[in-house]
Amino acid sequence: MADDPKYAPPKKLGEFLSKSKKLLPFLWPAHDVKLQMFILICMLLLVSGRIVNVMLPYQNKVLVEGLKRGEFVWKEILVFVALRFLQGNVGLLNTLQNFLWIPVGQFTTCEISVKMFEHLLNLSLRFHLNRKTGEILRVQDRGVSSIVSILSSFLFDVVPTLVDIAIAVVYFTYAFDIFFGMIVFMTMSLYLVSTIIMTEWRTKYRRLTNLLDNAMESKAVDSLLNYENVKLYSAEPFEVKQYSDAIKSYQRADKKSNITLYILNTTQNVVIQLGLLAGCLLCASRIKRGEMSVGDFIMYLTYIIQLYGPLNWFGNYYRVIQKNFVDMEKMLDLLQELPEVRDLPHAEPLTVQKGEVVFDNVSFHYDPRVPTLKNISFTIPSGSTVALVGPSGGGKSTIFRLLFRFYDVQNGRILVDGQDIRHVRQRDLRSCIGIVPQDTVLFNDSIRYNIRYGKIGATDNQVEDAAVAAQIHDKILGFPDGYDTKVGERGLRLSGGEKQRVAIARTLLKNPQIVLLDEATSALDTHTERHIQKSLRRMTVNRTTLIIAHRLSTIVHADQILVLQGGEIVERGNNKDIL
Repeated sequence: MADDPKYAPPKKLGEFLSKSKKLLPFLWPAHDVKLQMFILICMLLLVSGRIVNVMLPYQNKVLVEGLKRGEFVWKEILVFVALRFLQGNVGLLNTLQNFLWIPVGQFTTCEISVKMFEHLLNLSLRFHLNRKTGEILRVQDRGVSSIVSILSSFLFDVVPTLVDIAIAVVYFTYAFDIFFGMIVFMTMSLYLVSTIIMTEWRTKYRRLTNLLDNAMESKAVDSLLNYENVKLYSAEPFEVKQYSDAIKSYQRADKKSNITLYILNTTQNVVIQLGLLAGCLLCASRIKRGEMSVGDFIMYLTYIIQLYGPLNWFGNYYRVIQKNFVDMEKMLDLLQELPEVRDLPHAEPLTVQKGEVVFDNVSFHYDPRVPTLKNISFTIPSGSTVALVGPSGGGKSTIFRLLFRFYDVQNGRILVDGQDIRHVRQRDLRSCIGIVPQDTVLFNDSIRYNIRYGKIGATDNQVEDAAVAAQIHDKILGFPDGYDTKVGERGLRLSGGEKQRVAIARTLLKNPQIVLLDEATSALDTHTERHIQKSLRRMTVNRTTLIIAHRLSTIVHADQILVLQGGEIVERGNNKDIL
C-alpha cells in the first residue's frame, strides 16, 4: 500500500486527544437505540470470535486423539467444521459483524460530513479566499474516511490481534507451562517491535518513491501538453532524455523501497519461524519423554499458525492507522478554525421596514499596512438610489462586502434602519439584501433551480414570472429542455448575458428591501440592456438601491453619485453635478 508522502505522526498527543473529544458525539449514536444495539452485538461477536479461536485448536487436538484411538469421531468432526464455519475473515461471525457495522459506519460518516460541511459554510469569506477549495474538500474527504478506517481497524483488526496474543500466552502457560507462554510472548513481541521499527525505517524510501513517481508523470504530461513548443524548438531528444532520467530516478528509488520491503518480510519470517521452531522442538522433546501427546502438538501448531495469519497484515494496519491519524488531525484542525465574523451570543433579529442604509465613518483594511476604506460616510435614504463610481481598487466592491457583513469594520459602523449590523443576525441581514453581481456564478443544475435559489419555496409560476421580468423567459422556452436546461459548471453553457439575466430573475424572485447592483447590465447588448434597465428600475422602485457603475449613462437616474478613489469619497452629487 502506498504511503502518503506528507504524513508524519501527530506532534502533541495531548492536543490531539483534546481535539478528538469533539468527535465523540459523532462516534456514538446517542439518539438511535437501534444503532446502539448493533454496536453492542458487534462487540459480542468480537468476543465470540476470540472464544472460537481458543476452541478450534483444542477441537483439533480432540479430533486427532480420537482418530488415533481408531474411533469414528463424527461428532468431533461436526464441531470442528462448525467452528471453522464461524472463524476467519469469511466466517459467519466476521460476516455478521461487518454487516451490522455498515449502518454504524454510515452514521459516523454522515454525521461528521454534515458537521464539516456546515462548519465550512459558516467560515468567513477571508478563509475561503485564502484556501484552495479542492484542498479543503480533500482534507474533509480524507478526514472523514480516516475516522471510519481507524475505528474499524482498531476494533476489528488491531485489538483482536493483540487480545488473541495475550490469550495465547495465558492459555499455553495454563495448558502446558511457563516455557510455552514465554516462547509465544517473545515471538509475538519481537514480531510487533521489528515490524514497527522497520516500517518506520522504510517509510522514507517509500515517500521518495512516491515523489519521484509524481515527478515522472508530471514530466510526461507537461511535455505532451506543450507538444507544439516541443516541435517548434525541435526539442524531442531533450524531452525524451528528461523523461528517461525521471524514469531511472524513480526506478532507483523503487528498487530501494522494494529491497526494504523484502528485508522487512524476511525479518518477520525469521522471527516467526524461530518461534515456531523453538515451540515445536520443545513439544517434540516433551512427547518423547511422555509428558505431552501428539494431540497437544497438533493443538500447539494449529494455534500458532492461526495467530500468524493476522500478524502478516500488522505492518499494513500500522501504516494505515498512522496515515489516518494524520488525516484525521488535519480535519480536526479545520474544525478548530473559527469564523472571523460571528453573531453575538444574543444577537437581535433585524427588523427592516424602510431599508435606510448608513455608513458612519467606516474604515476598513484587509491588510493593516494598506488601508482600503478611510472614514467613509454616506446615507442611502429609504427608496432612493446611490451609485458608486471610480477606478478599480477604490473600495467599491469592499463596500458591498461590508454591507453583507462578510467582514466587520475596524472603525465606524454600518446601520440598517438604525440597527448596527454587527448586533443582528447575519442570516436576517442577508435575507433582506439582494444582489445582481457583475460576474454571475451559477450552480451546475437547471435554470429553474438557479432562479428558485432566490426564494427556495417559490412555485414554478413565480419562477417564470421572475424570468419574464428579467427578459429571459422567451429565451429559456427556446432551449430544448426549457427551464430544465442544465447550465453547466459555473453556468458556462450560458452566455454572459443569459447568466446575468438569470441572476436578475433570481433577485427579482427574492424581492428584497435593499438591492445591490454590481454593473448588472455590463454583459448585455444595447437593446437588451435598455429592457433590463427598465426591469431593474421597476424592481428598485421604493427600494433602497446601491449601484456600482463604470459608465455614467447607466446611473443617470441615481439620486446621488459617490466618486471613490484610494478608499475615500472624493466627490459626491447627482449626475449633472458629476458631469
